[in-house]
Amino acid sequence: MTNAPRNRLRRRLLVAGGAGIATAGWGRIARAATTAASSLDLPIVNGHRNLVAYPEKRPLIVLTSRPPQLETPFEVFNDGLITPNDAFFVRYHNAGIPTSIDGDKHVINVGGNACGKPLALTLADLRTQFKPVELVAVNQCSGNGRALFNPRVTGGQLTNGAMGNARWVGVPLKDILARAEVKNTARQVTFDGLDLALMGGGDFVKALDIAQAANGEVMVAYQMNGADLPLLNGYPVRLVVPGYYGTYWVKHLSEIQVIDSVFDGFWMKPAYRVPDNACACVEPGTAPAATRPIGRLNVRSFITSVSDGARVHAGAPLAVRGIAFDGGQGIREVAYSTDGGQSWREAALGEELGRFSFREFTFGFTPQAGAHDLRVRAFNRSGESQPMEPLWQPAGYMRNVVESVKVVAS
Repeated sequence: MTNAPRNRLRRRLLVAGGAGIATAGWGRIARAATTAASSLDLPIVNGHRNLVAYPEKRPLIVLTSRPPQLETPFEVFNDGLITPNDAFFVRYHNAGIPTSIDGDKHVINVGGNACGKPLALTLADLRTQFKPVELVAVNQCSGNGRALFNPRVTGGQLTNGAMGNARWVGVPLKDILARAEVKNTARQVTFDGLDLALMGGGDFVKALDIAQAANGEVMVAYQMNGADLPLLNGYPVRLVVPGYYGTYWVKHLSEIQVIDSVFDGFWMKPAYRVPDNACACVEPGTAPAATRPIGRLNVRSFITSVSDGARVHAGAPLAVRGIAFDGGQGIREVAYSTDGGQSWREAALGEELGRFSFREFTFGFTPQAGAHDLRVRAFNRSGESQPMEPLWQPAGYMRNVVESVKVVAS
């Protein structure tokens, strides 16, 4: 398997003049694109946002331009279970991001004090020396929905578009670790990419326990929805950690270190930690007594075919569609209510693309004249579900409350 022609095309696109990434730089691209961009008002405080088309992307909702934080317009999620590459959200922490990458020359260095056989792997090595695997999985930012917390919390004020579902192809991390002859002393594996810290926080390095890193699910991916990864989503290779929040999905992966200790860099501690209790929550305005690293996705569900505040036809059947997902148990059931949660019925589940994927649900009802409060609540195969009232934590992570979509029939 080789992809040299597309890699060469990729390099030409990225280094071309005019709007090319390498020559224009992110600041100029953002400014140029914004002049012709439309905008929208999200239902949050200070919710006016520009819609900007970055390279390889359709117009997305801009939270910040440096580093790029781009949110997917929510209506995209009603178009299908797979989120198109050009609509997939973008989240960086550091402003020093790569603006052009030669995929043919990119190397992943594998080492560390618990690595018995250091490696230097190219993209060609990954494609030709390992057996590829394919997996459909949701990548969701830890702060998806943070702007909806009440009381408000600090951090990127995202609504519900910092998520996406894609078909990933790559190499199981366990196969790379096996070739690196991991020692019995290994406790964790750390991952670093090409982005650089220009101010606080330091290099963006994440860590997984060795058991998880070698479980066969974690992947070094080089393909997304049948194509090369977009640059802004980690080209040429990224880590895919199915069922876990996107903070672990390191982009532009360039270094894997197998270590005999627990890594405590900034982005593991103090960043990306949640209250260490069953609900990962505390009373609003308080601080947790103890924290742990954020981990698996919790259960979520969204109505996608009807927006909050929509007007519909009284007496006409209304078909409602949505998506549900969790951290890998798989969705067992989605219940729906048309009266604000007073009564519930079971929605119909659609095709299952895999236990880490979005799962479609549908239901129908005929609204009578007046206001209706639509809600959905997903249950996974372990019986875990969503809270009826929002849970709060100071970092604004893991929001998964049962959402309310109010419509008026006339």
